[in-house]
Amino acid sequence: MTTREVEHEITVGAPAPAVYRLLADVAQWPRIFPPTLHVDQVERGGTEERIRIWATAGGGAKSWTSRRTLDADALRITFRQEITAPPVAAMGGTWIIEPVTDDTARVRLLHDYRAVGDDPGSLAWIDRAVDHNSRTELAALKDNLERAHAHEELTFSFTDSVTVAGAAKDVYDFVNDAGLWPERLPHVASARLTEDTPGLQTLEMDTRAKDGSTHTTKSYRVTFPHHRIAYKQVTLPALLTLHTGLWTFEETPEGTVASSQHTVTLNPDNLAVLGPDATVEDARAYIRGALGANSLVTLGHARAYAEGKA
Repeated sequence: MTTREVEHEITVGAPAPAVYRLLADVAQWPRIFPPTLHVDQVERGGTEERIRIWATAGGGAKSWTSRRTLDADALRITFRQEITAPPVAAMGGTWIIEPVTDDTARVRLLHDYRAVGDDPGSLAWIDRAVDHNSRTELAALKDNLERAHAHEELTFSFTDSVTVAGAAKDVYDFVNDAGLWPERLPHVASARLTEDTPGLQTLEMDTRAKDGSTHTTKSYRVTFPHHRIAYKQVTLPALLTLHTGLWTFEETPEGTVASSQHTVTLNPDNLAVLGPDATVEDARAYIRGALGANSLVTLGHARAYAEGKA
Protein backbone atom coordinates (compact mmCIF):
# COMPACT_ATOMS: atom_id res chain seq x y z
CA MET A 1 0.00 0.00 0.00
CA THR A 2 1.08 3.59 -0.64
CA THR A 3 2.27 5.49 2.43
CA ARG A 4 2.41 9.25 2.02
CA GLU A 5 4.95 11.24 4.06
CA VAL A 6 4.62 15.03 4.36
CA GLU A 7 6.20 17.76 6.47
CA HIS A 8 5.14 21.25 7.55
CA GLU A 9 7.10 23.73 9.65
CA ILE A 10 6.91 27.14 11.27
CA THR A 11 9.24 29.33 13.35
CA VAL A 12 7.94 30.40 16.76
CA GLY A 13 9.11 33.32 18.91
CA ALA A 14 9.55 31.28 22.10
CA PRO A 15 12.31 29.08 23.55
CA ALA A 16 12.32 25.50 22.24
CA PRO A 17 11.86 23.91 25.73
CA ALA A 18 8.78 26.07 26.32
CA VAL A 19 7.29 24.97 23.00
CA TYR A 20 7.95 21.32 23.85
CA ARG A 21 6.36 21.65 27.31
CA LEU A 22 3.19 23.14 25.83
CA LEU A 23 2.89 20.38 23.21
CA ALA A 24 3.67 17.67 25.78
CA ASP A 25 1.00 18.92 28.22
CA VAL A 26 -2.24 17.82 26.55
CA ALA A 27 -4.32 19.73 29.10
CA GLN A 28 -3.10 22.90 27.34
CA TRP A 29 -4.26 21.88 23.88
CA PRO A 30 -7.70 23.53 24.03
CA ARG A 31 -5.77 26.72 24.77
CA ILE A 32 -3.35 26.53 21.81
CA PHE A 33 -5.39 24.71 19.13
CA PRO A 34 -8.78 26.33 18.35
CA PRO A 35 -10.41 23.07 17.07
CA THR A 36 -9.44 21.11 20.23
CA LEU A 37 -12.27 20.94 22.77
CA HIS A 38 -10.83 18.61 25.41
CA VAL A 39 -8.02 16.07 25.80
CA ASP A 40 -8.07 13.27 28.34
CA GLN A 41 -4.95 11.36 29.39
CA VAL A 42 -6.27 7.79 29.39
CA GLU A 43 -3.00 6.02 30.30
CA ARG A 44 0.51 7.14 31.22
CA GLY A 45 3.60 5.04 31.84
CA GLY A 46 7.09 6.48 31.60
CA THR A 47 7.46 8.22 28.26
CA GLU A 48 4.40 6.49 26.73
CA GLU A 49 0.85 7.78 26.97
CA ARG A 50 -2.56 7.17 25.49
CA ILE A 51 -4.78 10.20 24.97
CA ARG A 52 -8.33 10.80 23.78
CA ILE A 53 -8.95 13.98 21.83
CA TRP A 54 -12.27 15.73 21.18
CA ALA A 55 -12.13 18.36 18.41
CA THR A 56 -14.32 20.19 15.93
CA ALA A 57 -14.16 19.21 12.27
CA GLY A 58 -16.37 20.16 9.35
CA GLY A 59 -18.88 22.03 11.48
CA GLY A 60 -19.31 19.21 14.00
CA ALA A 61 -17.25 17.50 16.69
CA LYS A 62 -15.52 14.13 16.82
CA SER A 63 -13.11 12.19 19.03
CA TRP A 64 -10.26 9.73 18.54
CA THR A 65 -7.59 8.00 20.60
CA SER A 66 -3.84 8.25 19.95
CA ARG A 67 -0.69 6.84 21.48
CA ARG A 68 2.25 9.19 22.04
CA THR A 69 5.92 8.78 22.90
CA LEU A 70 7.54 11.79 24.56
CA ASP A 71 11.28 12.49 24.37
CA ALA A 72 12.05 15.62 26.40
CA ASP A 73 15.81 15.41 25.74
CA ALA A 74 15.38 15.35 21.95
CA LEU A 75 12.37 17.74 22.06
CA ARG A 76 10.40 15.22 20.01
CA ILE A 77 6.89 13.73 20.31
CA THR A 78 5.69 10.87 18.11
CA PHE A 79 2.01 9.96 17.76
CA ARG A 80 -0.12 7.28 16.11
CA GLN A 81 -3.92 7.12 15.87
CA GLU A 82 -5.21 3.84 17.33
CA ILE A 83 -8.46 3.69 15.39
CA THR A 84 -8.80 5.69 12.19
CA ALA A 85 -11.97 6.76 10.39
CA PRO A 86 -12.43 6.11 6.66
CA PRO A 87 -11.03 7.13 4.26
CA VAL A 88 -7.91 7.05 6.49
CA ALA A 89 -6.38 3.58 6.87
CA ALA A 90 -3.45 4.67 9.07
CA MET A 91 -2.22 7.99 10.48
CA GLY A 92 0.79 8.97 12.56
CA GLY A 93 3.60 11.45 12.78
CA THR A 94 6.12 13.40 14.82
CA TRP A 95 6.47 16.85 16.38
CA ILE A 96 10.13 17.99 16.25
CA ILE A 97 11.16 21.20 18.04
CA GLU A 98 14.56 22.64 17.08
CA PRO A 99 16.22 25.64 18.81
CA VAL A 100 17.09 28.46 16.39
CA THR A 101 18.15 31.00 19.02
CA ASP A 102 17.59 31.17 22.78
CA ASP A 103 14.19 32.78 22.12
CA THR A 104 13.05 31.18 18.85
CA ALA A 105 12.36 27.64 17.73
CA ARG A 106 11.54 25.80 14.53
CA VAL A 107 8.55 23.46 14.87
CA ARG A 108 8.37 20.63 12.32
CA LEU A 109 5.20 18.56 12.02
CA LEU A 110 5.63 15.27 10.13
CA HIS A 111 2.75 13.01 9.02
CA ASP A 112 2.62 9.58 7.44
CA TYR A 113 -0.68 8.07 6.31
CA ARG A 114 -2.42 5.59 4.03
CA ALA A 115 -5.86 5.60 2.40
CA VAL A 116 -8.39 2.79 2.66
CA GLY A 117 -7.98 0.49 -0.34
CA ASP A 118 -5.14 2.66 -1.65
CA ASP A 119 -7.81 4.71 -3.40
CA PRO A 120 -6.24 7.71 -5.24
CA GLY A 121 -9.26 9.93 -4.66
CA SER A 122 -9.22 9.18 -0.93
CA LEU A 123 -5.50 9.80 -0.75
CA ALA A 124 -5.95 13.17 -2.45
CA TRP A 125 -8.69 14.04 0.07
CA ILE A 126 -6.37 13.12 2.99
CA ASP A 127 -3.56 15.15 1.37
CA ARG A 128 -5.77 18.24 1.36
CA ALA A 129 -7.06 17.66 4.91
CA VAL A 130 -3.60 17.09 6.39
CA ASP A 131 -2.18 20.12 4.57
CA HIS A 132 -5.01 22.40 5.71
CA ASN A 133 -5.04 21.11 9.29
CA SER A 134 -1.26 21.23 9.65
CA ARG A 135 -1.01 24.81 8.41
CA THR A 136 -3.90 25.85 10.66
CA GLU A 137 -2.46 24.05 13.70
CA LEU A 138 1.01 25.50 13.27
CA ALA A 139 -0.30 29.04 12.74
CA ALA A 140 -2.49 28.73 15.86
CA LEU A 141 0.42 27.27 17.83
CA LYS A 142 2.65 30.20 16.83
CA ASP A 143 0.00 32.83 17.56
CA ASN A 144 -1.22 31.45 20.88
CA LEU A 145 2.19 30.37 22.18
CA GLU A 146 3.84 33.72 21.40
CA ARG A 147 0.94 35.54 23.03
CA ALA A 148 1.06 33.29 26.09
CA HIS A 149 4.83 33.63 26.36
CA ALA A 150 4.74 37.42 26.08
CA HIS A 151 1.58 38.11 28.11
CA GLU A 152 1.31 35.52 30.86
CA GLU A 153 -0.95 37.84 32.87
CA LEU A 154 -3.69 37.58 30.22
CA THR A 155 -4.47 33.91 30.96
CA PHE A 156 -5.72 32.84 34.38
CA SER A 157 -7.88 30.19 36.05
CA PHE A 158 -10.18 30.20 39.07
CA THR A 159 -12.54 27.81 40.81
CA ASP A 160 -15.75 28.13 42.85
CA SER A 161 -17.06 25.24 44.97
CA VAL A 162 -19.99 24.27 47.17
CA THR A 163 -20.54 21.29 49.46
CA VAL A 164 -23.81 19.43 48.92
CA ALA A 165 -25.67 17.15 51.35
CA GLY A 166 -26.69 14.93 48.44
CA ALA A 167 -25.44 12.50 45.82
CA ALA A 168 -22.86 13.46 43.19
CA LYS A 169 -25.13 11.91 40.53
CA ASP A 170 -27.95 14.34 41.33
CA VAL A 171 -25.67 17.40 41.21
CA TYR A 172 -24.18 16.12 37.97
CA ASP A 173 -27.66 15.56 36.49
CA PHE A 174 -28.61 19.19 37.20
CA VAL A 175 -25.55 20.53 35.34
CA ASN A 176 -25.80 17.90 32.60
CA ASP A 177 -29.45 18.76 31.83
CA ALA A 178 -28.59 22.26 30.63
CA GLY A 179 -31.62 22.26 28.32
CA LEU A 180 -33.73 22.75 31.46
CA TRP A 181 -31.69 25.69 32.76
CA PRO A 182 -34.11 28.41 31.53
CA GLU A 183 -36.70 26.93 33.93
CA ARG A 184 -34.16 26.46 36.72
CA LEU A 185 -31.67 29.36 36.59
CA PRO A 186 -32.57 33.06 36.73
CA HIS A 187 -29.65 34.21 34.54
CA VAL A 188 -30.44 31.83 31.64
CA ALA A 189 -33.01 33.25 29.21
CA SER A 190 -32.97 30.28 26.79
CA ALA A 191 -30.90 27.18 26.06
CA ARG A 192 -30.64 24.70 23.20
CA LEU A 193 -28.87 21.46 24.09
CA THR A 194 -28.16 18.71 21.55
CA GLU A 195 -26.32 15.40 22.07
CA ASP A 196 -26.17 13.51 18.77
CA THR A 197 -23.18 11.50 20.03
CA PRO A 198 -23.48 10.20 23.60
CA GLY A 199 -21.18 12.20 25.86
CA LEU A 200 -20.63 15.02 23.34
CA GLN A 201 -23.01 17.97 23.68
CA THR A 202 -23.57 21.26 21.91
CA LEU A 203 -25.02 24.00 24.12
CA GLU A 204 -26.26 27.33 22.78
CA MET A 205 -27.43 29.66 25.51
CA ASP A 206 -28.75 33.18 25.98
CA THR A 207 -27.54 34.58 29.31
CA ARG A 208 -28.85 37.67 31.10
CA ALA A 209 -26.33 40.21 32.37
CA LYS A 210 -26.86 42.39 35.45
CA ASP A 211 -27.92 45.32 33.25
CA GLY A 212 -30.71 43.22 31.71
CA SER A 213 -29.02 42.68 28.36
CA THR A 214 -28.59 39.16 26.98
CA HIS A 215 -25.67 37.61 25.13
CA THR A 216 -25.53 34.36 23.19
CA THR A 217 -22.82 31.76 23.67
CA LYS A 218 -22.10 28.39 22.07
CA SER A 219 -20.09 25.68 23.80
CA TYR A 220 -19.15 22.09 23.17
CA ARG A 221 -19.32 19.89 26.27
CA VAL A 222 -17.71 16.50 26.93
CA THR A 223 -19.41 14.56 29.73
CA PHE A 224 -18.00 11.90 32.07
CA PRO A 225 -20.95 10.63 34.15
CA HIS A 226 -21.18 11.34 37.01
CA HIS A 227 -17.85 12.97 37.77
CA ARG A 228 -16.90 15.66 35.23
CA ILE A 229 -18.20 17.88 32.45
CA ALA A 230 -15.53 19.68 30.39
CA TYR A 231 -16.44 22.42 27.94
CA LYS A 232 -15.02 24.95 25.51
CA GLN A 233 -16.86 28.09 24.52
CA VAL A 234 -16.57 28.66 20.76
CA THR A 235 -18.45 31.95 20.51
CA LEU A 236 -16.69 34.43 22.77
CA PRO A 237 -17.46 37.90 24.13
CA ALA A 238 -15.23 40.74 22.97
CA LEU A 239 -13.19 40.64 26.17
CA LEU A 240 -11.99 37.03 25.73
CA THR A 241 -9.99 35.00 23.20
CA LEU A 242 -10.37 31.75 25.19
CA HIS A 243 -12.82 30.29 27.68
CA THR A 244 -12.68 26.66 28.82
CA GLY A 245 -14.26 25.15 31.89
CA LEU A 246 -14.62 22.05 34.00
CA TRP A 247 -17.46 21.01 36.31
CA THR A 248 -16.42 18.36 38.84
CA PHE A 249 -18.48 16.34 41.33
CA GLU A 250 -16.68 14.44 44.10
CA GLU A 251 -18.28 12.58 46.98
CA THR A 252 -16.43 13.08 50.29
CA PRO A 253 -17.22 12.19 53.92
CA GLU A 254 -18.50 15.77 54.38
CA GLY A 255 -20.77 15.60 51.31
CA THR A 256 -20.47 16.07 47.57
CA VAL A 257 -18.03 18.82 46.59
CA ALA A 258 -19.23 20.41 43.35
CA SER A 259 -16.82 22.78 41.63
CA SER A 260 -16.76 25.04 38.58
CA GLN A 261 -13.34 25.88 37.16
CA HIS A 262 -12.78 28.47 34.43
CA THR A 263 -9.66 29.18 32.35
CA VAL A 264 -9.78 32.36 30.29
CA THR A 265 -7.49 34.48 28.13
CA LEU A 266 -8.20 38.19 27.91
CA ASN A 267 -8.20 40.08 24.60
CA PRO A 268 -5.94 43.09 25.27
CA ASP A 269 -7.24 44.87 22.16
CA ASN A 270 -10.78 45.10 23.57
CA LEU A 271 -10.26 46.32 27.13
CA ALA A 272 -12.08 49.53 26.16
CA VAL A 273 -15.44 47.70 26.35
CA LEU A 274 -15.07 48.24 30.11
CA GLY A 275 -14.27 51.94 29.65
CA PRO A 276 -11.58 54.07 28.01
CA ASP A 277 -9.13 53.71 30.90
CA ALA A 278 -9.69 50.02 31.67
CA THR A 279 -6.62 47.97 32.53
CA VAL A 280 -5.82 44.24 32.41
CA GLU A 281 -6.42 44.13 36.18
CA ASP A 282 -9.88 45.68 35.65
CA ALA A 283 -10.69 43.05 33.04
CA ARG A 284 -9.44 40.20 35.26
CA ALA A 285 -11.63 41.43 38.11
CA TYR A 286 -14.67 41.87 35.85
CA ILE A 287 -14.39 38.40 34.27
CA ARG A 288 -13.69 36.76 37.64
CA GLY A 289 -16.75 38.42 39.11
CA ALA A 290 -19.14 37.78 36.22
CA LEU A 291 -18.26 34.14 35.53
CA GLY A 292 -17.85 33.30 39.21
CA ALA A 293 -21.25 34.77 40.07
CA ASN A 294 -23.01 32.70 37.39
CA SER A 295 -21.15 29.56 38.48
CA LEU A 296 -22.16 30.05 42.12
CA VAL A 297 -25.80 30.63 41.16
CA THR A 298 -25.75 27.41 39.12
CA LEU A 299 -24.02 25.47 41.90
CA GLY A 300 -26.45 26.85 44.47
CA HIS A 301 -29.47 25.70 42.47
CA ALA A 302 -27.79 22.35 41.79
CA ARG A 303 -27.25 21.94 45.55
CA ALA A 304 -30.91 22.68 46.28
CA TYR A 305 -31.98 20.20 43.60
CA ALA A 306 -29.71 17.42 44.92
CA GLU A 307 -30.58 18.04 48.55
CA GLY A 308 -34.25 17.97 47.62
CA LYS A 309 -33.68 14.56 46.02
CA ALA A 310 -31.85 13.38 49.15
